[in-house]
Amino acid sequence: MAWKTLDDMDVAAKTVLVRVDVNVPMENGRVTDATRIEKIVPTVRDLTAKGAKVVLLAHFGRPKGKPVPEMSLRLILPTLEAALGHSVTFIERPSRSDIDALPANAVIMLENTRFTPMEEANDPQMAAFLASLGDLFCNDAFSAAHRAHASTEGVAHLLPSFAGRLMAEELAALEAALGNPLRPVVALVGGAKVSTKLELLGNLVMKVDHLVIGGGMANTFLVAQGIEVGKSLAERDMAPIALDILARAKTAGCSIHLPLDIVVAREFKAGAASETLPTNACPPDAMILDAGPATVAALTAVFATCKTLIWNGPLGAFEIPPFNMATNAAAKAAADLTRAGKLVSVAGGGDTVAALNQAGAADDFTFISTAGGAFLEWMEGKTLPGVAILMR
Repeated sequence: MAWKTLDDMDVAAKTVLVRVDVNVPMENGRVTDATRIEKIVPTVRDLTAKGAKVVLLAHFGRPKGKPVPEMSLRLILPTLEAALGHSVTFIERPSRSDIDALPANAVIMLENTRFTPMEEANDPQMAAFLASLGDLFCNDAFSAAHRAHASTEGVAHLLPSFAGRLMAEELAALEAALGNPLRPVVALVGGAKVSTKLELLGNLVMKVDHLVIGGGMANTFLVAQGIEVGKSLAERDMAPIALDILARAKTAGCSIHLPLDIVVAREFKAGAASETLPTNACPPDAMILDAGPATVAALTAVFATCKTLIWNGPLGAFEIPPFNMATNAAAKAAADLTRAGKLVSVAGGGDTVAALNQAGAADDFTFISTAGGAFLEWMEGKTLPGVAILMR
């Protein structure tokens, strides 16, 4: 892949529109996790240091095309200013003359792009209006790149466009993981349902050398092979699809890894009495809530033979101890190999960030994407509109 970055552009004395993701969690009007805000700081600081005026474009929540006061980007201003160490001017109804009147190193935040239905419709009129506010367009929001919206794709057709620091870092990490990876490659996919990750699994068996399937999805694969799973979460109607994926993996030379042992309980609650059993020995009145130590040992051995790891989702009900054991242990093993320089590890999507943080492994992974849907669609092999337009 080839895309222009900030270093390829002359931004001095230019007004740069920057699409960012500051869709952060809030409680009682206060930001409770500023991670996404902190991640845009390098791009904004580098642009202002090079003499650019920065205009930030972002969505916040799901206002469904109309103004919703509690979803105004004005609410995140104090946290944004603290992260940047720079004042930010908020403009609700912008014009180019308003922006031109501000100092050369100004940082401007515009109101929520989704306060109009024209944004998600990728309306050419809105794209043209946004383009009129700046000289260049920088996309630094990979997490919104799977949407062809006016502020992610439409405007990029109308201005010279490039990737911001975070976007470039994300694209480089993804290229290293699936585009042109060091082999062998192992992908770990966990989660509740096969039905939500069909395209993902179908793409991965053609791209990786090892595919680890965990969580509730693994139960569906066990059922497909005639193994009873008691009261466990399983999509029994998806058994034919699971068998098809197993067959396609065999044809492609991809080794599928399912649990070798299981941790079961009668209650789904923290501290519930549990026992470790062989995979084919789940009692009729019990639920599989985690993989066991033999499974972890086998996965650790697979990781040790590989050069690249892609991680998406937990191996069990990681939110509820003691059913976080397998996820935590496997994550720590991957982190140790990464820290030793033996593994390139890329993770993202859904509960993955929370699971790796809980395991204390996140800091040692090569790259962790904060994107959810975009990360999954990339793993599914789909073209992301917000990225494709940067490839011109």
